[in-house]
Amino acid sequence: MGTEKSMLISDIKRVVEQISRDKGIDRNILFKALEEALRSAAKKKLGNKTDIEVQYSEETGEIEVFQFKEVVETVMDPELEISYEEGRKLDPECEFGDSLGTKMDTTTFGRIAAQAAKQVIIQKMKDAEKDAVYAGYIDRKGEIINGIVQRFDRGDIVVNLGNTEGILPRREQVPRESYRRGDRIRAYIFDVLHDTKGPQILLSRTHPNFLITLFKTEVPEISEGIVTIMGAAREPGSRAKFAVASSDSDIDPVGACVGMKGSRVQNVVQELRGEKIDIIPWHVDAAKYVCNALAPADISRVIIDEQSRAMDVIVPDDSLSVAIGKRGQNVRLASKLTGWHLDVKSESTYKQDMKDGYDSLLSLPNMSTGLADALYEKGFNTADEVAASSVEELQQVWDLSVADTEALIEGAQAYVLNRGKDAEKSAGDEPPAESSPGSGSTMTEEGSPQSEGDTETRDQGDGTPEPVA
Repeated sequence: MGTEKSMLISDIKRVVEQISRDKGIDRNILFKALEEALRSAAKKKLGNKTDIEVQYSEETGEIEVFQFKEVVETVMDPELEISYEEGRKLDPECEFGDSLGTKMDTTTFGRIAAQAAKQVIIQKMKDAEKDAVYAGYIDRKGEIINGIVQRFDRGDIVVNLGNTEGILPRREQVPRESYRRGDRIRAYIFDVLHDTKGPQILLSRTHPNFLITLFKTEVPEISEGIVTIMGAAREPGSRAKFAVASSDSDIDPVGACVGMKGSRVQNVVQELRGEKIDIIPWHVDAAKYVCNALAPADISRVIIDEQSRAMDVIVPDDSLSVAIGKRGQNVRLASKLTGWHLDVKSESTYKQDMKDGYDSLLSLPNMSTGLADALYEKGFNTADEVAASSVEELQQVWDLSVADTEALIEGAQAYVLNRGKDAEKSAGDEPPAESSPGSGSTMTEEGSPQSEGDTETRDQGDGTPEPVA
């Protein structure tokens, strides 16, 4: 046993260099770790108070251990002190207070040192392998990877990636997609974490970038930089909208993504297991972009509010259900894709709203038809807008004194307040009315529709009306 321990310590240079070469671990890291392991073993053998120094010797190729003791006149603690007489034997020139080091036989540490050194090497090998895996995947963040379903862990899917495992969390799985152990699976690497247990490769099949990356692999024009992806929005497993633009006027970005007889887009749809994809031509004009995103619905008019980044989209009555989409899906995805708050209304509803707004202006105290028309033309379409305006804004519309303008605003505020009280009273006296389908839908990026209809999926064109400011 003693010979085996001696070989472990004395032949450490050859062992370390072999491991360093095979596993790609810096030899200095291994030597430092072994020095610490031997220091710990020596302290366990000789006591924690012992002054121990461990260092690797390039000359001998061994890790040497030195025990230091202070030269004193009277030895009170043999672990830390040495007499002057004993010190003179080690160093004839020593004086009181000097610290003398003696080289120790590493085999005296016994099994503890051998086991500690072995454990250090094993642990460093494991750490190096984890670091190598992390380094190999951190640069692959944003790629699509192939794997095999290995097992299931509380709803998460553990995917075998070859040299490591990836996690497809439940929240990143497409609803109604099911897998069994051994199935092949493709997923998007959306994050790589350096956890204490090892690298965590997090996968997703619901991320919008999964759709984008699939198109990048299918459409050479995207890789070449001719076609640019301007955005994507998904309701995983159901429907997606995908906006593209072209830097070459001779290249149709939508046609490039669709491919010959739809071959390119169908490959993506097949990978997404039937998820419908609308390919949208991006436009620098926000109103036209929104119209493209809402297609195949016909758009009659777009009213833009730049300040609140909102649009009122007016469609013919027979196009309302198409614009809104099944369970509000079309307008919801269009809002996510474009980043605009969209309020879709039918023409009849819009006209009625305009009439009600104009009538509310005429209902205000001391309101004339001429003043109402002037306010309407300047964008003050309802009593609510007058109530929320300032004196300076209204004086730019009509030549009124400050006192008359303030009276107009106060009258509008009183009208809005009384109307609200009447509405609350009416709601308390009458049973709730059923919502009438087809009136319209308001949608933000995170919102839910107020009404619904059905729609079809197809590639979009660019025949859109000019916006109405």
